[in-house]
This record gives sequence, structure tokens and C-alpha cells, in this order.
Amino acid sequence: MLPIIVIAGPTASGKSKLALETAAALGGHIVNADSMQIYRELRVLTARPGPEDQQRVPHCLYGVLPAWERCSAARWRRMVLTALSEPLPGPVVVCGGTGFYIESLLYGLSDMPEMPPGVEAAARARREALGAEGFHREVAARDPVLARRVPPGDRQRLVRAWAVFEATGMALADWQARPRPAPLSAWTVLLDPPRERLNQRIGARFRAMLTGGALEEADRLRGLDPDLPAMKALGLRELHAHLAGEIALNEAESRAVLATRRFAKRQRTWFRNRLRADAVFRQDYSPSFAAAFANAAAAGLEQAARVGPQEP
Repeated sequence: MLPIIVIAGPTASGKSKLALETAAALGGHIVNADSMQIYRELRVLTARPGPEDQQRVPHCLYGVLPAWERCSAARWRRMVLTALSEPLPGPVVVCGGTGFYIESLLYGLSDMPEMPPGVEAAARARREALGAEGFHREVAARDPVLARRVPPGDRQRLVRAWAVFEATGMALADWQARPRPAPLSAWTVLLDPPRERLNQRIGARFRAMLTGGALEEADRLRGLDPDLPAMKALGLRELHAHLAGEIALNEAESRAVLATRRFAKRQRTWFRNRLRADAVFRQDYSPSFAAAFANAAAAGLEQAARVGPQEP
């Protein structure tokens, strides 16, 4: 297995630029750990690395699935492990803000069977029929442990729990409690800029997205099933509301920026509580920081190799 650096953090913290400079300095390549950047049609709204970046350093798992497919942590992990088995230059810089993806890579997932076709669709239809509260009660009857920690509004996780029980006769919480594969060895870092600085970056980035074609990108995605994972991309709902004539563009921008800031807050909370980072940097990307970070990354890889993988 190639040496692994993980760069995690909230949206707009500058992870991608830091990963680019780090991979370039160390002769490595970058693997995507963002659940939205994996979708081909979401280039602008996810701030996916552009052609120049991808020519400078090899990038893996960016824009590889169509928006009408569904990705999951398990599917993404399988794709990453396949990529890591190839004779590519190292080290690998895993970069993204989807905490559960990163956790699944580092610490593995329980050996859960694939869902038969149509089961998750049936779960979504059941939720639509029962409503959020009624569906939560039904999940609680099947999987009380998971239902206690997942609120009725968390559709994705509850649908998954219902589908898993329907397909296997076993609660998702019980599957998750089963032994996992051995953890991977990696040097894991968290970018955690001050909130005010991060909020400024979020606003500036969304304005740049609008200039760069975000509205046109959103228009091309109209008509897809709104329950698809790709349709949860930040800013997409607000731009669709504008395209439908419901709100002005400046209102769509304001709402999208606010939603992104709230999402970043949830990311920061998740990473602080769940990510076992070897180093935390209370700043965002800057060229001077990237230059110093490359040296720290090289030392961090040596340390990770000596210590070995750590249990979660």
C-alpha cells in the first residue's frame, strides 16, 4: 500500500489547493474524498479541480460517475482501494470534506451485503407514504439503536436503515457493530480555519461559481430525481428555485451562501468529534502555508510508517 496523507476540513478551507501543492512537492497524486466531486456533471458547484490542476498532478475519482447514479461510502472505498493497488506514483494525498468517506477508508466498514435492486427505492416510497415522523417510528421498530441517534429529518440514513433491514433481516446498527478490517496507516491532518475567515471564503467562492457557470450547470440538472445524492449539492436547490422563477438570483445566492455556511459548521463539528487527526491547522490555504506543509507532510509520513495504523 502506498503511503497516505489525508487532508480533511470544511468546505472552502482550501483543501484542494493544499493537496495540489503537497502532491506536486512530494511527487504523489490526489484521491478525491468529496461525495459531490465524484459526479461528472457537478464541476462548478463543487469547485472540482480544473484541467490545469489535473495536468499538473494526477487526480483520481473526480467526475467519474454520472449524476443519476448513487455513490456510497462503501462503493467509494472499493474504488479507492482499487486505485491504490495500481502502480501509481506516491504518496497518495486523500483530500475531501466528506468525513464518513474518510473514516470508512481509514478504519474500514463492516462486511455488509449489497442491497438488491429496488430496495432503497421502496424505502424512499415508504417514507413518502408515511411522512418523516411515521417513517422514523417504523425504522425504530426495526432498528431502535440507530433510530435513537438519527432524527426523523435525516432521510438518507433512515432510508438506508429501512432498506438494510428489509434486505437482510438484520438492523443496520447490528451490521455496523460487526468487526471491521484492519485500519490503514496514514498521516491525517485537519484544516480548521477561523469561522469568520471561512465564511468570507464561502461567500467569495459562490460568487466565483456564478461567474464560472454555476447557473448553467444547475439548469442542465433540472428534471433529475431530487432524491439523488448529486441533487444535494450545495447551492443547487437555491439555483433551481431561481430558474423556476420562485426567487431572484441575488436571493438564491444569499440562501446558498447561508446554507453552505451552516453545512461547514456541521462539518467542523463532525471532524472535531470524529476525526483522529495527527495535526490540526487553524488556518486556510496560503502559498506560504503550503510550502511549509509539504515538509511537515514528509515528516508525518515517516512518523505514520513507524507508528503504524491506529484503531479508531
